[in-house]
Amino acid sequence: MIVAGEPSGDAHAASLVRALGERAPDATFEFFGGTQGLMRAAGVEPIVNTDEFSITGLVEIAAALPRFRRAYQKLKSAGLERQPDAVVLVDFPDFNLRLARAFHSRGLRVVYYVSPQLWAWRGYRARQVRRDVDLLLALLPFEPAWYAARGFTRVEFVGHPLGSEVRRLDDRAEFCRRHRLDPAREIVALLPGSRRKELERILPVMLAAAGRVSRGRAGAQFVVALAPTRAPEEAERIASAVFDPDSARVVSLRVVRGETREALSAADAAAVASGTATLEAALAETPLVVVYKESKINWHVLGSLISVEHYGLVNLVAGERVAAELMQYDFTPGALARELVRLLDPAHNARTRERLRAATARLREGRASDRAADATLRALREWRAEKV
Repeated sequence: MIVAGEPSGDAHAASLVRALGERAPDATFEFFGGTQGLMRAAGVEPIVNTDEFSITGLVEIAAALPRFRRAYQKLKSAGLERQPDAVVLVDFPDFNLRLARAFHSRGLRVVYYVSPQLWAWRGYRARQVRRDVDLLLALLPFEPAWYAARGFTRVEFVGHPLGSEVRRLDDRAEFCRRHRLDPAREIVALLPGSRRKELERILPVMLAAAGRVSRGRAGAQFVVALAPTRAPEEAERIASAVFDPDSARVVSLRVVRGETREALSAADAAAVASGTATLEAALAETPLVVVYKESKINWHVLGSLISVEHYGLVNLVAGERVAAELMQYDFTPGALARELVRLLDPAHNARTRERLRAATARLREGRASDRAADATLRALREWRAEKV
């Protein structure tokens, strides 16, 4: 059984499903669970479609609770009825940790792929992971030691899937040709996040900062790189609200969709919403500013629970502040414009690229889905041996 609830988890799960088949070609696998498009394409039987599970915010989550409860009950019933050899839960901790408890307490073996970010907040839940998870597959190199310090040692670092997927692409000229950009001029990528609320809160500040940079650096070009789940019209509507006609003439702006990695590789610098995309930027060796903005109530309630020194994943992996962070009230057009101008300085830009290359080296150790598949297969064999 395998369950994912967000697009990133869907991608990790689908890669794991394929890797299991490749690493054990003589075995016959049957996969079922909570799926999105990539998992279904990889052959996972959908018990629940989780395509609409990717939401944030207290109000939004509260409104969706009945839907989550129905999905939870359906998945729980299917797992207990079909008794899989293993339940693989992929990320999505608020939902999947409840499933882990339900299944583990009834004798099913639980593999958790993509460690919940308990080191960032709600560290007390490490006790729950220790109780309900048989094998934890971690993407970040510092996570096994963090869990070991809390008495949980069944953790394997498998590397980050992006480590083998993301490279700096040598296609700046082609990207510029497709989108009518001048490769000889500076390019700044703006990645406002994949959720609608993120777009609405973060993109206006990014665009206002672009206006400020453009007034001081007339040659700068800006590319809004949207996730495949967002429509270009959404970004264009926000841009029309931010820029008056005079400002619009000053800013050289393009909107692209589903070309995040291409945009990052072509860019001289980037502003990136906090999340996995910051690692994509780091792996592409693109100097970046990590930004984020939540509703006031969400930030007041959730922001106060965050206990790490750095917000950005790239900085957590590096163990130091490689990328500037502008969060919530620090995230203003003026502050972002200043950081972007700093990153566009050639000497500082080159130093930052070197630091990003060094910070992400461990993430490139092997193919994460293969290592996750190998760890899962070893565990399956051990658990089967225990039954004999």
